[in-house]
Amino acid sequence: MKKQQGFTLIELVVVIVILGILAVTAAPKFMNLQGDARHASLDGLRGAINGAAGIVYGKAAIAGQENSATPVLVGETDHQIQTVYGYPTATSAGIGAALSGVNGENGDFVAVTGTGDSDLKGGSISFTFKNYANSTSLTNVPKNCYVTYKAPATSGATPTITLDPNACKTEDKAN
Repeated sequence: MKKQQGFTLIELVVVIVILGILAVTAAPKFMNLQGDARHASLDGLRGAINGAAGIVYGKAAIAGQENSATPVLVGETDHQIQTVYGYPTATSAGIGAALSGVNGENGDFVAVTGTGDSDLKGGSISFTFKNYANSTSLTNVPKNCYVTYKAPATSGATPTITLDPNACKTEDKAN
């Protein structure tokens, strides 16, 4: 007669304890994938804003409008972009018009705040995900979950495009 072989109860308990320890240490790494995905999307938006600003500046330079301190429209007659010092202004007629998929009905991102002085130099505008934009302020957006575009305030300056390194990493609401 063959002797049956199997695991003892203690061996099974040890394996379950080890699996539990692995689950506890590995689970937090996978819990915030949604925040990481949002951050990556905003980082892509930051790159798109940077590229759009550079292309618009090139168009303005070709048109000889790169030194204009007052708002100037640059581009084709059916798709003009408002610029100051050759870069898009921090408005929906400026950087908003330069980006596809922003502020449109089918867009993924929307502008949630905008500031600027009367001549549009040095103003800023922030973009976030469309589903966070039911508010007119950043208070209903998860902490730092936005990209901010700041138009140049002087000739020869470049726009500043910022994204918090920890943007969207937590679901905490901004204060």
